[in-house]
Amino acid sequence: MVLGVSLLSGEQGGRVPMHPGQEPHPHPTLLSDFILGSQDGLVNVLGILLGLVAASTVPGSHVTSQIVIIAGLSALAAESLSMGAVAYTSTYSRLRLYGAERERELREMREVPELEREEVRVILRGWGYEGAEVEDMLKRIEAKPKAWLDLMMAFELNLSYIPPEAPRRSAVIVGFATVLGHFVPLVPFFVPGFSLIDSAIVATILTGIMLAAIGIYEAKVTVGSFARSAVRMTVIGLASGFAGLLFGYLASLL
Repeated sequence: MVLGVSLLSGEQGGRVPMHPGQEPHPHPTLLSDFILGSQDGLVNVLGILLGLVAASTVPGSHVTSQIVIIAGLSALAAESLSMGAVAYTSTYSRLRLYGAERERELREMREVPELEREEVRVILRGWGYEGAEVEDMLKRIEAKPKAWLDLMMAFELNLSYIPPEAPRRSAVIVGFATVLGHFVPLVPFFVPGFSLIDSAIVATILTGIMLAAIGIYEAKVTVGSFARSAVRMTVIGLASGFAGLLFGYLASLL
């Protein structure tokens, strides 16, 4: 068994390859990355735009459509790069944590195997195995070092495998979704003939529609209530956006 465990130390843990034709499943990390980026982009720029429009209503204000567009585009550039960088560093940190815990678990399997066996017994008993069933399952697991290691990583440490490409993929998805989210409320301000108020109203409507669409997509993937998810996402997003309107108006009075 020690030989089997030592062989694992040179391998990278990962998922078992799926055969062609098997049922595909949505990736929760991709979903969360897309929601994080798109919702942040929508809400962030909407709050900035509404705050500037609110400030433009105060007598003597010099806020123009050009200023609003410049502010929106500046926020788009800074926020998309920032969100992409945060997604990369946070995912990379989880990747390194998984690798470090995997090496520690391998070391314990070599140095204190009986303690690790007892931890497996605890897991099996929690699944309803008793008596001779526990020892039989333990022998089967112990005979497959990779299965033993994967079991401990998932059910003792509650850590999921993170592929090496995950940080880059997460950065790209979050960054792209943030850019997409920023553009939606900004589009009406490019329309000739629209006043700032008109543009703000249309931007709010478009943002609400996009937030609802994101909520419906989330419900579709997670098998939840379309209406409840759409309403929750829209209310939370617009409430945050309207906070920008309020603070923008109050700041213009100072």
